[in-house]
Amino acid sequence: MSPSQGERRRFEPDHPLSFNMRSLPQTPVPQLTITWPQLPDNFPLPDDPVENTAQPLLAAALRQPLTVFPDLIRDALVVSNFALCAAIQGRIICKAPDWMYVRPVKPWQFPQPRRSYTPNTEGVVPQVVMEFLSATYGEEYSVEFTEGVGKWFFYEQVIQVPRYVIFRPDTGRVEVYELESRRYQLQTPDADGRYWIPGLDLFLGVWEGSHEGRTGYWLRWWNAQGGLLLWSEERAERLAEQLRQLGVDPEV
Repeated sequence: MSPSQGERRRFEPDHPLSFNMRSLPQTPVPQLTITWPQLPDNFPLPDDPVENTAQPLLAAALRQPLTVFPDLIRDALVVSNFALCAAIQGRIICKAPDWMYVRPVKPWQFPQPRRSYTPNTEGVVPQVVMEFLSATYGEEYSVEFTEGVGKWFFYEQVIQVPRYVIFRPDTGRVEVYELESRRYQLQTPDADGRYWIPGLDLFLGVWEGSHEGRTGYWLRWWNAQGGLLLWSEERAERLAEQLRQLGVDPEV
């Protein structure tokens, strides 16, 4: 489906947890000792299945249009369900965002595949992490840090990721939080319903349409001029249409 066939929609965050975290008094930030050890080779990582079949499609759809821009991909780590690690009070904690963008990262010098990322040791703090919520979501809003460590707490207080995105693919609702004075604050979209993401220097928004056999809501990128970053099939369709206008059969 071409971009003109997809429908853009603006979604205002109304989840009660979003409202409460923005408006209620917040407890003091705990004093924790955070260090950045590289993950040992024998450290066991959970092998959790993805929550639904849409999750890998959503992640791939965010990455694919970036690959045609060398400046966005060079020295970058663009991954999904990938271990993001730090040590709290000497205990290594890893969380796996549904999507993460980091640039620059240090070159990987080892023969085995990279299986984790530790900021401040292997590169910078991620510019953005994202979570795609299923109907029964878990720790994405959790500020727990005693027995367990919630993702919200980990991203906000430990890693201090500047942008945290929570997306509900079933409804198209997106929440974008910006780290301000060590607290996440819910952001307001622009007039087009989009959010500026520094580090990528792109707008993030919601698009409705079909891609890779799935019809529904997607997170997509727009450039600073408002142009939609196209998927590969959309670029091919646009080229074919240009050739047809020139009287050239693209199938020949």
